[in-house]
Amino acid sequence: MNPPPAPGTPDDDDRLSPAGLVGHGPLLVALDIDGTVMTYDEVISDDVRDAVAAVRASGAHVVLATGRSLHATVPVAHELGITAGWAVASNGSVTARLDPAEPGGYRLVDVITFDPGPALRLLHASLPDALFAVEEVGVGFRVSAPFPDGELTGVHSVVEIDDLAAHHVTRLVVRSPGHTPEEFHRLVHRMGLEDVTYAIGWTAWMDVAPHGVTKASALERVRRELDVQPSRTVAVGDGSNDLAMLEWAALGVAMGHAPEPVRAVADEVTGTIDDDGLLDVLHRLLD
Repeated sequence: MNPPPAPGTPDDDDRLSPAGLVGHGPLLVALDIDGTVMTYDEVISDDVRDAVAAVRASGAHVVLATGRSLHATVPVAHELGITAGWAVASNGSVTARLDPAEPGGYRLVDVITFDPGPALRLLHASLPDALFAVEEVGVGFRVSAPFPDGELTGVHSVVEIDDLAAHHVTRLVVRSPGHTPEEFHRLVHRMGLEDVTYAIGWTAWMDVAPHGVTKASALERVRRELDVQPSRTVAVGDGSNDLAMLEWAALGVAMGHAPEPVRAVADEVTGTIDDDGLLDVLHRLLD
């Protein structure tokens, strides 16, 4: 998905210092992937790769927290040199332990599912020309029709709408090129989808997840498993699916190109993805 024009970033005086992270013990550093670690052309700079390695070498737990499916997350973790540790995928519906000894390089720890039927039928009635997909963890997606190349990873099976609703799933994806994100927000508000959690992307793309499930809810479980103090948590992201994560962290950082609602909830705003804005945050964690 194409990013929006990048707004300016605040002066350094407006930023919080990582020194404000009180308490003792290791940090938990949660990083969104697309638009944060990786460009929209799926490139990770050498500088970001080196900085992530340095933060991990300092004793911090670096956890990728993404809307990507798990099988699209693991290769990014490996590209960053993270072959062991934790990963949060599908906007919090899937939590895994990375382990090179396991098939696929991971072991599922938590998979939260929901019945997509009610939301799917309401959305399909309002958006009959939209594309719909449901995730099959570790495999790919069942789709109502083929998605554009590169938008979904894994194996794709084209099925009828009723078949998409036949089983509980971790995520429902809705793509409607004829609608703007603002129209998506208005549509969801009118429909009153209260039994699910949803996140709307840069374009006419929406992820529907189990009620109450976000990156933050999954990261809180990881934090407890790692015995990291709440005051030692950092999160960096750029999208609406990062809102809860940025509010959850003791230090929530929005990328400079993030939309205004995301920047508004963050403790600070760093540079854009084109500026490798993540670098400033990671380097200051090493101070």
